[in-house]
Amino acid sequence: MLVSLLFLSTIAASRWSLARGALYTDPSALPQTTYDFVIVGGGTAGNVLANRLSEIPSFSVLVIEAGPSQTAVFADEVPFLDMTLTPDTSITWNYTTTEQSNLDNRIITYPRGRVLGGSSVVNLLVWTRGSEDDYNRLAAATGESGWGWNSMLDYMMKSEELVPPSDHMDTAGKVDSSVHGTNGPIHISLEGYPVNIDQRIIGMTNLTPPVFDYVEDMNAGFPIGLGWAQSAIGTNGHRSDSATGYLDPVLGRANLHILAETTVTKLISTGTRNNEPVFTTIQMAQSSTSQTYTVHASKEIILSAGSINTPQLMMLSGIGDSATLKSLAIESIVHSPGVGQNLIDHPLITNNWLVNSTNTNDEYARNGTLAAEALVQWNATGTGPFVDNGVEQIGWARVPESIFQQYGDPSAGQNSPNLEFIIANAWVSWIQPRPATGNYLSVLTTVVSPGSRGAVNLASNSIWDMPLIDPGYFSDPFDVAAMVHAINMSKTFVQGPTWEGYVIDPVSELAAAQTYEELEAYARNQVTTIWHPVGTARMPANSSDLEAVVTSELLVKGASGLRVVDASVLPYIPAAHTQAPVYALAERAADLIKVAWRV
Repeated sequence: MLVSLLFLSTIAASRWSLARGALYTDPSALPQTTYDFVIVGGGTAGNVLANRLSEIPSFSVLVIEAGPSQTAVFADEVPFLDMTLTPDTSITWNYTTTEQSNLDNRIITYPRGRVLGGSSVVNLLVWTRGSEDDYNRLAAATGESGWGWNSMLDYMMKSEELVPPSDHMDTAGKVDSSVHGTNGPIHISLEGYPVNIDQRIIGMTNLTPPVFDYVEDMNAGFPIGLGWAQSAIGTNGHRSDSATGYLDPVLGRANLHILAETTVTKLISTGTRNNEPVFTTIQMAQSSTSQTYTVHASKEIILSAGSINTPQLMMLSGIGDSATLKSLAIESIVHSPGVGQNLIDHPLITNNWLVNSTNTNDEYARNGTLAAEALVQWNATGTGPFVDNGVEQIGWARVPESIFQQYGDPSAGQNSPNLEFIIANAWVSWIQPRPATGNYLSVLTTVVSPGSRGAVNLASNSIWDMPLIDPGYFSDPFDVAAMVHAINMSKTFVQGPTWEGYVIDPVSELAAAQTYEELEAYARNQVTTIWHPVGTARMPANSSDLEAVVTSELLVKGASGLRVVDASVLPYIPAAHTQAPVYALAERAADLIKVAWRV
């Protein structure tokens, strides 16, 4: 209903006036074929690198993106329309997983951003960093203190600007401005259109004892508790992403070129350097039947294609497990058995309750007139319900000691949560269709310290064939026990006194799930992805890691001229939505690259 509004294209036609002279959509139109740096993937991390590396006038930089410019899509600007952007749209890689043996053999839709800006354009905009423990564990694993919290906080702040919400509400006590940036490319804010359940949610922190303690700012390194959510939304009520924040402002730089709608098909080794194969050439095409082109990198090829496409491209280029590559008739150039392994993702369930109210966001999904009015208001003034993504508060918790005693604790430490709770003022589900009638409250429960591991493997030796994506959900029993506990916590939460007279009953399968066995069966039937894959080209997970793909400086081990900068390098998944950590990672990577080339 929302995306079928007839005047969307009319509004979209006038949305950008910025000159985009450095943006090409035809490889043959590129003015040169050799650059200092070629960045594969114009997504969350790739656009950070494009901006920061092109700050050096003597560096020439090319970004190659498979998808179109984000300016071709209107809905990506509107926070409220975030759930219309995936799956199965023109700006996503419309992947699916393999059958998940621990989820009743279900196949999960697994979209990734295929557009300038990548998944920062199609995600749900939530801005969370994770805990101090997450970063300090990474520093300990890699032996590099620069990945620790104290160092990375500088890069987190560099990437962002904390701005007032669109309604300019008083944010005192809701955010700690001292731990946020004031001049970064990505605008972040609190909710800009308060909803009727806000005080019911926050009121649950005032109970004795509370289900959650109140946390003023979950991005200050100690997220456990419940507080106000931050999202990548500007004061103008528009999405803030890597394309609008990092790329658009610098498209006028003469040393930066962007090639969109073009897929990199292979990295080519052209010799050796220090007894290692050196990669300097990129092969690319616009379709499986179109002409192939090549460009060259005199300094580095940087892979920023994401946790699915980066390992796929590496393996197709001969970097991976040699036996596996040979079985697909791919010449093995670098034996690196960790490529594609260690896939980690956060499993998510949406739990729904019928409520005694008509003041929920369900009304906009059913009433085209109401939605049209809200969109007109958003477009004219940057205010109203469409300035928000529907995530106003988030809770974080650890599981009971009894679960740790039985299964261990996969989290980064005592200050790092195992579970996340997002409370939404509407029916939210990627599994069950929205009911035709009724108004709803949803609690999204996520295991943010999963023990399960999966893999990305090749289906063939062609880039045009979808890779085999197996997140391995619930392959670790900790995740099952943690999710069942999360569901029970959500039930306890909505039964609290602030919800009296508001929450009526749980719906669908949740209503029938009472015993542990029933809740486990419900979880296996309902789990899906929250789109946070990491780990498939990882830095060392410990000092003796034989499957590390890159060094602590993100250089591909066993190769020369090749670096990886995206979420695939993370050996552990942060207890956070991954966009904020990836922005910070890319900011630090840009400095590492500058130092490596003595600027």
